[in-house]
Amino acid sequence: MFNRTKSAAIIGSLALAVGLGTPAMAGPWVQAHPRQAQVLARTHHQIARINHERREGDLTPAEARALKGSTRAIAQQTRAYAQANGGYITRGEQRQLNRQLNVQSRAIGR
Repeated sequence: MFNRTKSAAIIGSLALAVGLGTPAMAGPWVQAHPRQAQVLARTHHQIARINHERREGDLTPAEARALKGSTRAIAQQTRAYAQANGGYITRGEQRQLNRQLNVQSRAIGR
């Protein structure tokens, strides 16, 4: 049987261990570099636009699903570039990702 003091001590030490271990496990690529942050913010904004256009009836469910999938793929590629480059994306990668997002944006706002 545990008493309250032992339970509180165990929970407190587990919370401390998890809190201290998280930054070391996350790695440097998790911290967003300004170029990466710009591209990821844009992908999140486009997903919101897709949701809005779907609610308005301007996109069919299949179109919205396809656009969301390709937008998420761009976000995933951004994270992969950052992980491969030590926590940031290059200017060329940012331009390439933004060109892909431009194509997506035109498809959303037809």
